[in-house]
Amino acid sequence: MSKKNRSGVIYSTNPDFEYNDSDDEPETLSPAQQDLRIWLDRKGGGKVITVVKGFIGSLSDLEALGKQLKALCGSGGTVKDQEVQIQGDHRDKVINWLSSKNYKAKKAGG
Repeated sequence: MSKKNRSGVIYSTNPDFEYNDSDDEPETLSPAQQDLRIWLDRKGGGKVITVVKGFIGSLSDLEALGKQLKALCGSGGTVKDQEVQIQGDHRDKVINWLSSKNYKAKKAGG
């Protein structure tokens, strides 16, 4: 038996019991169904990052989108916590590119 985190299952007396892993990623919605929000966040040291939130889909598709956005902006960044983070203020460029790819995207935050 593997040593995965079996959240909540300690022991079962049922001889037919099989632990069911439900690590299924959500299916990626089409670009027209995505409703993305573009934020500007400030990190320590006065640095700003552009954050794309609201993507619904698999992690691999989100990473592919992040790679395309980083290449578009010519900047570094990362994909974590179900959001794309790009170094610098690139909100307008990101929104224009996402709109051209039929994503619903708009600025959010203050």
